[in-house]
Amino acid sequence: MSVIVFCEYNEGGFKKNALEALTYGRKIAGVQNSRLVIVVNDPNFDQEVIKRYGGNYVITYEGVPTGDSSATASLLSDIVIQEEGRIIVLAYNSTGKSVTGQVAAKIQGGVATSVSGMPHSLDPLIVPTTVFAGKATADIKITAERAVLGLQNNVLAPEESPVDQCELKAYAGEVSLSLQVLKQETVSEDIPLPEAERVVSGGRGLKGPENWHLIEDLARELSAATACSRPVADSDWRPHHEHVGQTGITIRPDLYIAAGISGAIQHLGGVNNSKTIVVINKDPEAPFFKAADYGVVGDLFEVLPRLTEAIKKWKAGR
Repeated sequence: MSVIVFCEYNEGGFKKNALEALTYGRKIAGVQNSRLVIVVNDPNFDQEVIKRYGGNYVITYEGVPTGDSSATASLLSDIVIQEEGRIIVLAYNSTGKSVTGQVAAKIQGGVATSVSGMPHSLDPLIVPTTVFAGKATADIKITAERAVLGLQNNVLAPEESPVDQCELKAYAGEVSLSLQVLKQETVSEDIPLPEAERVVSGGRGLKGPENWHLIEDLARELSAATACSRPVADSDWRPHHEHVGQTGITIRPDLYIAAGISGAIQHLGGVNNSKTIVVINKDPEAPFFKAADYGVVGDLFEVLPRLTEAIKKWKAGR
């Protein structure tokens, strides 16, 4: 039996979540003394990266658009059967959310999504997950012969484990496409929001898009990504790909700073797995303070510039 990891290759590189999945799968394979099989969606991928993180056997394929979840799931399922996969690991990003359940159904396996940590047990397989939009946790026991695990972002840091050689194999099965992609637009960001370790987010308390520089200035000093609440995105102050919450992107940064956000349950559902939450709000009764590790009751138009300046001074004095 083998552990199979799907590492998605996009725009000439592997995202952090792909390397997290590789690290996760490699650790499981090491404990089980199982073979580690990496699946990459581009034969021209960067082999040095995969070797640096411990991948010594890679199966590649091509010609399947990123958005064709049906074709991707069919192809991955075929590889799982061919390679006698027992545990299949993939990042629970947009692709993972689309194909995880399909793969499990095709291989008649169990499935756990939003996996939030290493397995508690491998025989039987028991993994921790977040449920109810991040408001609770649950341990999922999978008794099926095969299991598909959708791994949340920032569950563990990618860990290098270099190998000298990487055996390559091209997928030899047939690829049947279920859709035709006419146009694909990619958001270009210095720090992709789902992978960010630090995030600065703003809400309606900023009063208008003309004040968003306060969020950007602080984020720049912290080397952080920027995010927003749904009302901000709905008002077109910020693009929708920055919207975090139950109906937007779910994130797990080490630090989440929320300025001018009341903290409704819909927003908390996307951010409450952050390791440290800092809330800045002039309303001492704002619900967000109940979920915060640190809270500042004050006017964000005064607090944010002073915080940004303090960080600048701290960095200059290091």
